[in-house]
Amino acid sequence: MTTPPLAQVPVRSAAELTRRWADLLDPPVFAARSLWLSWLHEDGTALPVVMPVDDVPRVPDLPTLRGLAHLHEAVAEHSPDLTHLAMALCRPGRAVVTAADDEWAEGLHTVLDDAIGSSWSLHLAAGGQVVPVVEPPTWRPPAG
Repeated sequence: MTTPPLAQVPVRSAAELTRRWADLLDPPVFAARSLWLSWLHEDGTALPVVMPVDDVPRVPDLPTLRGLAHLHEAVAEHSPDLTHLAMALCRPGRAVVTAADDEWAEGLHTVLDDAIGSSWSLHLAAGGQVVPVVEPPTWRPPAG
């Protein structure tokens, strides 16, 4: 029996998405700040690419946030059945949500809530752990 690639294994809940990030970022220990992006299809499977954005600022700036929205739209243009943008903010330190992490969540809400046509989530990866910061407003089980 063969094991399918991780991207082909559907994510069916918010808890499974947290586990997926832990698997993808194993070990979730980082020396610098980065934001990792992954996209999920309607059936819960992922695009077979995970994109790191290195050297993100401690707190987000508007050009960075708008760039993320434009990047998402460019990816979604080529894969119209994408329904979720999953992000992991990776940084040094402990896996405790800080004021700077909250600023990332607020900035993402400000820009992404109206700019992209899909749901999104944010996890924090630090200190060997992955924790949710912003879960999708409603988790819809994959179709099928």
